[in-house]
Amino acid sequence: MPKPVHYNAADHISPETAADPYLRPAFSLGNRLRRLIWNFCWTLFYRTSPRPLHGWRSFLLRLFGATMGPNCHFYPKSKIWAPWNLICADQVTAADGVEIYNPAPVTLGSHAILSQESYLCGATHDYDDPAFPLLAYEMNLGAYSWICARASVAPGVQVGEGAVLGLGSVATRTLEPWTVYAGTPAVRIKPRKQHNTSEAAEDGL
Repeated sequence: MPKPVHYNAADHISPETAADPYLRPAFSLGNRLRRLIWNFCWTLFYRTSPRPLHGWRSFLLRLFGATMGPNCHFYPKSKIWAPWNLICADQVTAADGVEIYNPAPVTLGSHAILSQESYLCGATHDYDDPAFPLLAYEMNLGAYSWICARASVAPGVQVGEGAVLGLGSVATRTLEPWTVYAGTPAVRIKPRKQHNTSEAAEDGL
C-alpha cells in the first residue's frame, strides 16, 4: 500500500519559478525565511548551550512552534529541520548528532529515544517524475521506541511502540511494536520483552 504523501512540492511551487524544474525551490519563500531565522537561533543559542540545559533547548524549540512534553532531553548538537513540525510527548531524548529532517510532521511518543547520529528522513523525491518534486511524509515513532546510534529511518516509515532499530541499521518499512530490527535494510531479529509502560512511567524509567 502506497504511503500517503503529506506534501508534494509540485502542488505548491509554480512551474513558472524556473524553466528547469531542478532549479525550482521545494518550499515557499515564507518557509525558507522561517528556516533561515531558526538556523540563526540554532547556531547562536541552541548549539552553544551547555549540555544540562535541556529546558532551555525545549523553550527554543517551542518558540519556533514545536510541541514539547515535559522532561524532554534534546542535546545541543541535535538538529531539527523544522521545529513547527515536531511533536514530542514526555521524556523524549535526542542525543548529540541526531538529525530530524521533518518537512512534514514528525511525532515522537513518550520515552522515545534517538541515540547519537541517528537520522529521521522525512522526505524524498519522485524520481519517476521529470520535474523530480520533493515528497514529504508524516512519521510517527511510538512510545518507548529506540533508534540506536547511527541508524536511519526512511521517509514515511512508521515505528511502533517499543520497537528497536539496531546500531547503524536502515529502516525502510514499518517497524512492528515491541520488536527488534537490525541490518540494511532492517529485518526482524526477535521480539522485545514488553514491559508495562504505565508502571515504568511511575517508576521514573
